[in-house]
Amino acid sequence: MRSLQVLRWLPFVVMLAVAVLDLLGGRSLVFLPLLTLGPAFASVSGGVRRTALVGAVALAICVPMALYNGLLLTWENNLTVISIAGVTAASMLASRLRLQRERELASVRQVAEAAQRVLLRPVPRRAGDLRVALSYTSAAAEAQIGGDLYEVVTTPHGVRLLIGDVQGKGLAAVETAAWVLGAFREAAYDEADLTDIGDRLEVSLARHLGAEQFVTAIVAELGDDELTLVNFGHPAPLLILRDGELHTVEPPEQGLPLGLGAFDPSAAKAQRIPFGQGDRILFFTDGVIEARNAEGEFYPLTERAWLLTRDDPQTALDALRADLVEHAGGPLLDDAAMLLLHRSTR
Repeated sequence: MRSLQVLRWLPFVVMLAVAVLDLLGGRSLVFLPLLTLGPAFASVSGGVRRTALVGAVALAICVPMALYNGLLLTWENNLTVISIAGVTAASMLASRLRLQRERELASVRQVAEAAQRVLLRPVPRRAGDLRVALSYTSAAAEAQIGGDLYEVVTTPHGVRLLIGDVQGKGLAAVETAAWVLGAFREAAYDEADLTDIGDRLEVSLARHLGAEQFVTAIVAELGDDELTLVNFGHPAPLLILRDGELHTVEPPEQGLPLGLGAFDPSAAKAQRIPFGQGDRILFFTDGVIEARNAEGEFYPLTERAWLLTRDDPQTALDALRADLVEHAGGPLLDDAAMLLLHRSTR
């Protein structure tokens, strides 16, 4: 916002500086041709009318200054006036083209964000004795739309969830995320085993992904006092026990991301971990741990995990998100999705 204000006032500051220099330089030095900088700078941030206004101000300054220098009816001053008018017209055209492209870009981004919001529908905040907290931080405005995805569904087999990250960005990543979510929502109800859900996702993606494209993901299922999950090349979640002890849930064997399963179909295996009353587990995408501060240091998630021990899961996750944004010093360069599960005491 501050830089925008600077750009808005820059043309007038430049023209004022030119007028002052012309006065201080005396009649022997003429700086009036530099008034063309005013409309040129105005086209960077202003609209067509504002650029025309700045050009008119430049001409209004040029005429009395030329009279002061005794150059009002000279060939040199006529050339300066023509230059100001010509640069103003060119700047107005540039401003119009810039605004047109900005509107087109905003329209495309709105379509992508709307599609992403439709795909990432609200998750249930309660499922039996399970409380779910969600945080989704969009990337910086300059970045493209990302492919982070998540879902929590209650099925005949229990509460199941998915969190993933599509390789790449833009509408192609959103389209891939749609295929993954659609396949998971069906398979979560149909398949009794988590590895079978992974197979369904792999088959679905094989029909749509190109060569060397993939999706990292975790598929999990909540059982009685335990959690079963299959990791497909995704960052390992953090398990926070009731007493505050922290564990990184690394898979017994590193599974390949979805879309690359053909190279080693047996790599991803289900693992079961205790998940009792009062325990919490955080699932997240790589946009969290890859967020850098001004010194280039990654976000120390494990060191800040104590923020997740607050009573209310959503309050705790909001605190972690605020700390993440503070660490980055502004908008993130990649989308960051987080799911925090808390098993309530009975």
